[in-house]
Amino acid sequence: MEKPLVCLLASRDTTASVLYGLYDVLGNVGPDYEEMIGGVLDESMLDVRIVATSSEPFVCLSGIPVQPQAGTDDIERADAVVVCDMYTPLDQSPLGKHAAEIQWLKRMHARDSLLCSVCSGSTLLAEAGFLNGHEASSHWAYGDMFREYFPQVKFVPESILNLGAEHKRVVTAGGVTSWQDLAIYLIERFCGLNQALNTARVYLLTSHVDGQAPFSTMNCNTRHDDAIVQQCQSWIEEHYDQPNPVSEMVERSGLNARTFARRFRAATGYQPIDYVQGIRIEAAKQLLESKATNIEAISSSVGYEDPASFRRVFKRKVGLTPAVYRRKFSSIAARAR
Repeated sequence: MEKPLVCLLASRDTTASVLYGLYDVLGNVGPDYEEMIGGVLDESMLDVRIVATSSEPFVCLSGIPVQPQAGTDDIERADAVVVCDMYTPLDQSPLGKHAAEIQWLKRMHARDSLLCSVCSGSTLLAEAGFLNGHEASSHWAYGDMFREYFPQVKFVPESILNLGAEHKRVVTAGGVTSWQDLAIYLIERFCGLNQALNTARVYLLTSHVDGQAPFSTMNCNTRHDDAIVQQCQSWIEEHYDQPNPVSEMVERSGLNARTFARRFRAATGYQPIDYVQGIRIEAAKQLLESKATNIEAISSSVGYEDPASFRRVFKRKVGLTPAVYRRKFSSIAARAR
């Protein structure tokens, strides 16, 4: 019986961790587990190939050599194509960088391939039009890029494995290590639940059940030309703990409240109150990660006299309560120290 063919589309903008992580896990579905429990060697259940626009070797973004097993012109059909991460700097346009790859993806989709992406690889699916009108995921930091260049896509920054376009044979995964969630999804789809669970056991894979929100950081955009808003941003960075900071920024701006709110949103992408809350929560996250200060004291230090209000805002912004966030990230900080 012919094995399902899974192609990993890579380029010079791809990181080795995504490409080779997927290649190792998907390329060893079945034999790794059987060998571990019974010493039985067998063939993988999936045919996994690294594909690029040419079969010529190249060096990927991580400085690691890549030897494609096929060029895009060599592959006429595939059961699934995974677009690995295709890095684009956040201040640059993602458009037009991978025209040849996008044309191949269109051909594959027309021949019933499932198209998937990891991290910034979703920009290719978006540029090709596959995500128009659908929810999609990418790395949380690409939110502004999607809003600017792909406004027809419903970008979900907290999503890890987004199946919003699955019925159209398109699946997107979030930040870099979400390739693991996508790998388990593909194994279950093509090899069954037991193989997915067995692979997870071998590689110690677990789903990112909390999504991307706990990992995301606020983008305090100061790359704009509104000097008044920039001055207010500089002020709030040092005075976020003060009472009524939005009113203070309005007064400092010399504008009426409505005009200030309009200009602030146009320049930063945030309403003033959302910006203040974001700054406060980022400060609280740092305290939760690094200090044993009780949550009530942290709440007060970042400008919330009511701890219950602080907890509500924190949970809404981060997706976790302050206590759960502390447990999740303080251990990482402790190991680093």
